[in-house]
Amino acid sequence: MLIAPALAVLLLALPGAPQAHVIPPAQVELLDTAISAYMLKYGIPGLSAAVALDGEVIWSKGYGFADLENSVPAGTDTAYRSASIGKTITATAAMKLVEEGKLDLDRPIQEYCPAFPQKPWVITARHLLSHQSGIRHYGGPRDLEEQTSTTHYLTVVAALAPFKDDPLLFEPGTEYSYSTYGFDVLGCVMEGAAHQPFMEIVRSRVFGPSGMTSSRDDDPAAIIPYRAAGYARVNGKIANATHVDMSNRLPAGGYLTTAPELAAFAAKFMDCKLVSCETRDLMLTHQKLRNGDTVNYGLGWGIGEDTSGRPDGTASHGGSSPGASGMLLITVKQRLAVVILSNLESMPERGDLVRGIARVAFPSR
Repeated sequence: MLIAPALAVLLLALPGAPQAHVIPPAQVELLDTAISAYMLKYGIPGLSAAVALDGEVIWSKGYGFADLENSVPAGTDTAYRSASIGKTITATAAMKLVEEGKLDLDRPIQEYCPAFPQKPWVITARHLLSHQSGIRHYGGPRDLEEQTSTTHYLTVVAALAPFKDDPLLFEPGTEYSYSTYGFDVLGCVMEGAAHQPFMEIVRSRVFGPSGMTSSRDDDPAAIIPYRAAGYARVNGKIANATHVDMSNRLPAGGYLTTAPELAAFAAKFMDCKLVSCETRDLMLTHQKLRNGDTVNYGLGWGIGEDTSGRPDGTASHGGSSPGASGMLLITVKQRLAVVILSNLESMPERGDLVRGIARVAFPSR
């Protein structure tokens, strides 16, 4: 089901295929109409979108307001929380360490992160990357406290404290259970493997090579140009989002980034400029449980399927945190990436919107 009737009409009314590296004005007008209709339908305060094709960002635009109270328009330079989209960034940096021979995907994680206690079974970085570690997600009696944490953790090791002593949910490799905390542990593993602070690893292996000059950790105390204000819908009305400190989930998605910079990352990733094509393909392969069952997740990416259950060449990752939500979609064979970032948490129908943008911008792909 598409995100709005207006978009359904637009998809049926598209002209022929555009020229390479250019979205024709008619298509841009359709994008404006579709995105504006979506924002009106769901009451989105601000949203920025970007499209990358054949290795370059070819279109980006902001809609609505980055800051409602001060009437600041959203733009291409508006910085939003990445939320869990950031797992694709962390996973890429981790796999670069694998290529450098510094991280073994199948060694016990305590060899790199002794701060995480031994458990009854071996946990590996492969388990962490594919959400098969058994480490819990948010939840339990401290769920609200953890999701709205205001504690500032100075290191990724310190951020393990709320959950590191909890029992595993299952033996690693036997089940799939999405875990933000599993990626927190991955950050500690990466530091031990590289002998560098986590953000230095990410900056040198992803942000720098991708040209993501304004992307960074989401430090609530820092003065960060063009940072979007965050909003939530409460009793049907837009309200300021709950203040949180994202340092309790930095490797799992505690970044700030812009739509065009995230699209540039996706383009570099697809074109094997951050990791090799072999590594990229491994990251975009359905992972298997010990019993042979496959899951619709690779190493840091959700993997798409067609109606027959076969991989369809697409991968994506969504994210939602207090004050922000978004979606990143890539189609490697078509070298196409679509990004949407907004300053409203739990933005609905995000997957439908990015797929709609892809069809509007490039109906031939």
